Amino acid sequence: MTSGAEASREGWSRRRFIGALGGAAAVVTVPAPASAPADPESAPPTGSTRAPAPSARRTGKAAGPHPLYLGTYTSVDGGGKGIGLATYDASTGRITGAGTITGVPDPSFLALHPDGRTLYAVDEQTAGAVTAVRLTDRKVLGARSTGGAGPCHLSVHPSGRWLLSANYTSGSVAVHPIDTSGALGERTALAKHSTPQPGPGQDGPHAHQFVTSPDGGHVLAVDLGTDTVYTYRLDTTKGTLTEVSQAHTRAGAGPRSLTFHPGGRYAYLANEVDDTIAVCTYDPATGALSIGAPQPSGSTGSTTNYPAQILVTSNGAYAYLANRGDNTLARYAVEADGARLRLLGTVPVSGDFPRQIAFSPDGTLLFTANQKSSTVSVFHVDATSGELRLAGTPFASPVAVCALPL
Repeated sequence: MTSGAEASREGWSRRRFIGALGGAAAVVTVPAPASAPADPESAPPTGSTRAPAPSARRTGKAAGPHPLYLGTYTSVDGGGKGIGLATYDASTGRITGAGTITGVPDPSFLALHPDGRTLYAVDEQTAGAVTAVRLTDRKVLGARSTGGAGPCHLSVHPSGRWLLSANYTSGSVAVHPIDTSGALGERTALAKHSTPQPGPGQDGPHAHQFVTSPDGGHVLAVDLGTDTVYTYRLDTTKGTLTEVSQAHTRAGAGPRSLTFHPGGRYAYLANEVDDTIAVCTYDPATGALSIGAPQPSGSTGSTTNYPAQILVTSNGAYAYLANRGDNTLARYAVEADGARLRLLGTVPVSGDFPRQIAFSPDGTLLFTANQKSSTVSVFHVDATSGELRLAGTPFASPVAVCALPL
């Protein structure tokens, strides 16, 4: 999910902006990786067994290497050849390259099925699609049209029966059924964000995220272009969507990423355009979201900053925000049972343009995919203080835009 705001200000399309970033990434000098990345030309074909595939998502520090899947762009200079394969050591955070799953174009965001057997990727192209990959043998199970352009985010409904995706360029969200094999069926729903009108400086709706609420009763779509979070009720039998609520940020905020507190009554919204975050209250009964006052992202103001994604620890004690431009991770104390965030400070990401962040399943490591430096940084997370400590030299990965540790 590149900065739609930055692209819009320069009068560029999202695709052209991404291409420019890819070209820039190709000439940035970066530190040597913790281990040599796999040579794309010698990467194993689909079905290779050079890296382990999980039978289920791990919840502790199991012995041996843990799988890591990497999203990239395949259609830009310096980009990848498909979904990157790697492993990481859960104790040290060291990443080792292990090849590529080819046959998936522009897999810029990845998600795992709850049973751990199938990986899903967006195909962020003009003719947008979503692709399923079986992890036991890394077979591509096929792709389905999202009905829109530039899909940039996807998630799996907790039931494991539905895939939710967001079309950035078209400003729409889609639903696909998932069969027992993990493969995708034909789209069952497509909802375009036609109201309200686009916010200041925007050329239309731009759906950036589509996720399920913690209670499972609603699905929420974050739209940067309309400054709105849309709440839908998903019919879990038919896969259809019914809009039930809209929550509006202040004009020009450009909301990008929503993350719920484990308690389920509060959520945190990263606003890309005005460089803020906000605490939101959520009503599980109605699906209504109420967006609070904007708060600082922790950026210094010395350069233009675009907040990317915010995460919350599983115990709800700390939150982390990726700042692109400032190139830091902001750390917040979560207080009042989730109702308040208090900024504690920031740490450098040791990379450029941290577009996406993810915890390891046990929460002891935090991964940042740094798009412009083509690196993935890993941090140790202190369970008591929430402090972050860089785990060695960042790993080189072409145009790294998503890291999914299992």
